[in-house]
Amino acid sequence: MRLVQAEPTDRTLLEAWRGGDRQAGSVLFERHYPALYSFFRNTAWSDRDDLVQRTFLACVEGRDRLREDGSFRAYMLTIAQRQLFASYRARATTQQFDPSISSLEDLHPSPSELVVRRSELQLLVAALRRIPVEQQVALELFYFLGHRGPELATILEVPEATVRSRLKRGLDNLREQLKRPKAYESDADLEAALLEIVRLTEPAPAR
Repeated sequence: MRLVQAEPTDRTLLEAWRGGDRQAGSVLFERHYPALYSFFRNTAWSDRDDLVQRTFLACVEGRDRLREDGSFRAYMLTIAQRQLFASYRARATTQQFDPSISSLEDLHPSPSELVVRRSELQLLVAALRRIPVEQQVALELFYFLGHRGPELATILEVPEATVRSRLKRGLDNLREQLKRPKAYESDADLEAALLEIVRLTEPAPAR
């Protein structure tokens, strides 16, 4: 009977990469590219591809700083958020960028590149860009990319209690932006709609 060779783990690839195996690093990046693309798809604008490249480069330069018990994806997304916020700061012209106050629409009022075909979900995607960026990022990491608990706190670089309050404030502000309380009367209704966006959005393009 022919044995199927198991796929190398992220940790195995990371150690090979640290040892100088560039191919292992490429495999690692390709494995997690869809998550990185999804992270930037609704939070960046014309410099999205540049942000992807800068994130990868920063991962290469800082690969030895990844904790032994940490996941590569969380490490990558932590760097992605830093790169994103640095991009916002560089582009802010009419006001100083503050992630707790500034929204993406304040910084760059253009339509999202998230593609959904149901009108009520299009309104929800647009509303995400009108709430403070730190809340938008937390909601998208939680609902779109499925990060929870300690891992989400690691990515956002804040305590878990702060993550919980940020998610709650984000849902409240999102509902307020929608101005359609009957459509999303409860958190459960709004959460279901956010999860539906994930199901209906177009997948990341092939590399």
